[in-house]
Amino acid sequence: MLIISALSITTFSQTNPQKVTDSNTALHAIQPDYQVPYGPVKAESVTAVLDRIFTYLDLSTPAKIIDRQTNNEITDFSKMTPGTNFAPGLFRLISYEWGVAYGAMLLAGEVTGDSRFTGYTTKRMNLIATVAQYYKKQGIQQGNSPVRPILDPRALDDAGSMCAAMIKTYNVCKDETLRPFIDNYIDYISNRQFRLNDGTLARNRPLPDALWLDDLYMSVPALAQMGNLTGDVKYYNDACKQVLQFSQRMFNREKGLYMHGWIQDMNPHPEFYWARCNGWALLAMSELLDVLPENHPSRNAVLDLLRAHIKGLASYQSGSGFWHQLIDRNDSYLETSATAIFTYCIAHAINKGWINAQAYGPVSVLGWNAVQTRVNDKGEVEGTCVGTGMAFDPAFYYNRPVNVSAAHGYGPVIMAGAEIIRLMKNYQIVINDSAVMLYQPGTDWRNNR
Repeated sequence: MLIISALSITTFSQTNPQKVTDSNTALHAIQPDYQVPYGPVKAESVTAVLDRIFTYLDLSTPAKIIDRQTNNEITDFSKMTPGTNFAPGLFRLISYEWGVAYGAMLLAGEVTGDSRFTGYTTKRMNLIATVAQYYKKQGIQQGNSPVRPILDPRALDDAGSMCAAMIKTYNVCKDETLRPFIDNYIDYISNRQFRLNDGTLARNRPLPDALWLDDLYMSVPALAQMGNLTGDVKYYNDACKQVLQFSQRMFNREKGLYMHGWIQDMNPHPEFYWARCNGWALLAMSELLDVLPENHPSRNAVLDLLRAHIKGLASYQSGSGFWHQLIDRNDSYLETSATAIFTYCIAHAINKGWINAQAYGPVSVLGWNAVQTRVNDKGEVEGTCVGTGMAFDPAFYYNRPVNVSAAHGYGPVIMAGAEIIRLMKNYQIVINDSAVMLYQPGTDWRNNR
């Protein structure tokens, strides 16, 4: 009878484990059920993500030219014809999205020391310049020319991002064949793009006298890089003017966010805080500050805007690490490309000493932990919003499709990963008292418990 009772007690205790209470468990040490990985990352894991993306992009964007009529590859560039075209791939070699990707590859090469990344950009830029030289010499600029956006840019989307990437490439390899096309791009931005009366770069779509926040990235980095390349302060001045005059109209200081579109004759101005356009604005300011002389009279104003924007963005990061498609609307979907841009820019600002590492480092680490979950085994970036026009109703933004072929995601994810690796070189990123903390190298952070 005693044996039966003992067995009953044992069985009961196994099927009814002791209740967790404050007195028998260190409750603060219970592992939370995080939606995405939480905590410091390892350089090897970040590099593995970058490698997957590189392999995918290297195969899906061949650096080859073909004859359109025969589809045969042209290896002797002296035998190009008016039918010469780039070998088809999944992404275009000339686009503003791929301008971001080219710059991102250069950054990854610089940070990791892996020449494959650098070579990705220099090889394709050299090929683009070679084809453009041929078509320019032939006087073929219109119609089906594969280099029309280089020889005859017609919008900031044609010019700005590719121009900035070309200048960065030129700085690396000193390929003089790039310089005429750099000059043509910058001439378009400086002298031919439509502007408002005060010189603010604008468009006449979807309504007259429209400012698209996206255009800060489609102009400012190119102007800034040209200022750095030539030493001519007029390019810095124009870049700063764009940031300040866009911000005067479109930055909501209370929220720390930018609206997507602004129409000169519209009143009031509907404020839709689309995530990726906020990314373009923050990235434009980051790239400007990278090269803007310390004594430039507008530097402090641009830096103050960058800090205010980062503060606003950090307050809207979701618990998953992502930001929402409409940043301040939690029922809109979580979007990858913007999250990657914010992650890069915040980590970069920390590495540059522009913002406080302890305050914002965990934001960038959480952002990367989220972004890397969207890179699948093939190296495709999932969850990226496709190209998006300007709208004045929420349904438009809520329902924009996402697609792995949306080229906007690849460059930002590479940039984010590279800058997180740099952040890990500059700081100790650890878990202290269950939370992510950043410390200066050499700090005995275990004494800060």
